[in-house]
Amino acid sequence: MKTILLPADAPQALAFAREVLRGGGLVAFPTDTVYGVGALAFDGPAVESIYAVKGRPVERAIPVLLGGVDDLGRVTVEVPPLALTLAARYWPGPLTLVVPKSPDLPEVISAAPTVGVRVPDHPFARALLTAAGPLAVTSANLSGGASPCTAEEVRAQLAGRIALILDGGRTPGGVPSTVVDCLGPEPKVLRAGPISQKELMDILGLNFSSAF
Repeated sequence: MKTILLPADAPQALAFAREVLRGGGLVAFPTDTVYGVGALAFDGPAVESIYAVKGRPVERAIPVLLGGVDDLGRVTVEVPPLALTLAARYWPGPLTLVVPKSPDLPEVISAAPTVGVRVPDHPFARALLTAAGPLAVTSANLSGGASPCTAEEVRAQLAGRIALILDGGRTPGGVPSTVVDCLGPEPKVLRAGPISQKELMDILGLNFSSAF
């Protein structure tokens, strides 16, 4: 497979990326953390190919990135009020919310009845997500490899394995998003991240100490 490297600010970049995705291809693009590689979230075979391309264990769920809060209803059967509160405060940003998974999403995204969702704080990523719809996205590296912060780092690992790399310059990298389980009566922090325990406590008025 030939991998095309295209500047993210090229006039045809969004339209071409959407065409690749709708054809079942994989696209790597910059986010507010690292470069991600994604497929249309509702395209089961395309999502399955992410595992093959990365050598990723199939038991590891793939999160879904959204263009905005309004897309939550497309990927979950029920939006918990807690998720809406946190999304309103922290999206776009480094917060992943675990919510009930819509039956329309392929099982390969997550074997559990849940899915992790996030709106990235990156203008190009959100433009792509708005144009293409929800995407199943994970870091654009071989499983176990370094998470890439440049398009060249993506190409070094995934050239010949994916259809398109969109070069949006260097990404911030750093700490992965905070992950919060929104399924129960009280939230549970599953992974600490840039949004601190204290910040979450302040916005919700709840005690998170039992979640660690």
